Amino acid sequence: MLRGLWRLTWGTVLLALIALTLLQFWFFACVFYWSHYNPESTAFMRSRLETLREDKPGAKIVHGFVPYERISPHLKRAVVASEDARFFEHDGFDWEGIRKAYEKNMREGEVVAGGSTITQQLAKNLFLTGERAFWRKAQEAGITVMIELLMSKRRILELYLNVIEWGDGVFGAEAAARYHFGVSAAQLAPEQAARLAAMVPSPRRYGPGHNTAYLQRRTATILARMNAVRVP
Repeated sequence: MLRGLWRLTWGTVLLALIALTLLQFWFFACVFYWSHYNPESTAFMRSRLETLREDKPGAKIVHGFVPYERISPHLKRAVVASEDARFFEHDGFDWEGIRKAYEKNMREGEVVAGGSTITQQLAKNLFLTGERAFWRKAQEAGITVMIELLMSKRRILELYLNVIEWGDGVFGAEAAARYHFGVSAAQLAPEQAARLAAMVPSPRRYGPGHNTAYLQRRTATILARMNAVRVP
């Protein structure tokens, strides 16, 4: 009986390892595909749509993919300045940023800062959800490595700007520019771009024309940093 139980246990473990390996191959295949082709939707978009439809069954998300050349360089610089100043220097993980975030969280006694890079955020948006769990962070790290191996920094930034949320159910730079300012992503002025970048951490908090003292301060800070950022 013990031998049978032992075999069952190892059989279960082996099946779990095989399933996990196949899952990683699937992630890798998707990342390779998206290095050349644009995703129609992401795991985070689908999750948000389910949430929206709990209150409004007919709800839809607003999203439209635009190529890198049709996104204002001001927005590219603003988002890098705001979210990941070392984006073009690291390989997916900003260890200095992670250390600083950890020290700040320890001082505050709670999680008030994160050290996620643009690549890590892209990995989460493409494949995962907002769930906070150890396994999710581990999987996010694995996907981040895949993205950095298979995509250029330009492609990573292009995808990121096209899939992140910028309003309640509003995804991507084109939809965000039209939703908040009534212009295309290519027409965004520096201050408009900085304001959009300031909204990234809490995108559903701000509607068109919404303003707060924090948003004004954060926008001014990003504006001051943008000129130092160079993007492809």
